[in-house]
Amino acid sequence: MPTTTAYQAFGLTIDSEISLHPLVQLNTTIASPDISISIGNVSKDGLEQPNTTYPFCQAAADELWLNIPDIARFHISRGSHIVVEPATDADLQSVKLYLLGSCLGAIMYQRHRLVIHGNAIRIGDECVIFAGVSGAGKSTLAGAFQQRGYQVLADDLAVIDEQGVVYPAYPQLKLWQDSTQKLAIDNEDLDRIRLQISKFAVPIRNEFCDTALPVRAIYILNSHNEDTFELDTLAGMDKLNPLKHNSYRRLYAEGMGLKKQHFAQCSKLAAGIDVKRITRPNAGFKLDELVDFILQDLNQEKQQDVA
Repeated sequence: MPTTTAYQAFGLTIDSEISLHPLVQLNTTIASPDISISIGNVSKDGLEQPNTTYPFCQAAADELWLNIPDIARFHISRGSHIVVEPATDADLQSVKLYLLGSCLGAIMYQRHRLVIHGNAIRIGDECVIFAGVSGAGKSTLAGAFQQRGYQVLADDLAVIDEQGVVYPAYPQLKLWQDSTQKLAIDNEDLDRIRLQISKFAVPIRNEFCDTALPVRAIYILNSHNEDTFELDTLAGMDKLNPLKHNSYRRLYAEGMGLKKQHFAQCSKLAAGIDVKRITRPNAGFKLDELVDFILQDLNQEKQQDVA
């Protein structure tokens, strides 16, 4: 039988034939893992009866097929199984990137969890999520909080259950080269998340929060050409839409017939937390000032709660 390794992520146990470092490795075997990842044959033609077809992707109830040229084909099903057929000469880093992102994201939807494209930072006994489009500065901001001694629960995928609790992902940030420079991180000895791009895996084991925490607030990151920071507290549908739009691979959920479920999850979460839009200067990023601005807002909220 193929050799497997046991891991833990997002509150679930994972048994994998492929190395999933930097996930937290378990020093035991698991008779009945929550998720199994195996190497096998995946149809090059896709699903037998797809409900939806996208470029390089097909979806049906409780299953998803991905075809990433020159990397791998993946079949994700029933919230518990991932079969991988790597392409000839594919590098492990690229295969693993899609496993830890797209594949586990699809698994979480199949397990009826909400997945926000963002990171989660521990603030006291709760956490805040920073979401936004690619390039908004989510991971850079997480790195800045981490350097100030705050623990990180997740980077890229913030997985939330029905009670509004975020589950720890794994102890790593993914930072572009310019972000490592902003944070004064030496990337010379860091692994690239893909060999072809200048994005690096930054281990944060000592600053990783391995405890599930309730969401206190979600900040949607934006930028503008002004030299000021702006903060808008959203209400009503203005709270709901950013959660929908910042859900990870939202088309996966819709393709698997989970659109109503996804809407209900976003609505429930929006009703129970603060959702804010924070706009920073586009030029210069002003990272330290941004962290101070957010912490000031959180402290003001805490004082209002006490009062």
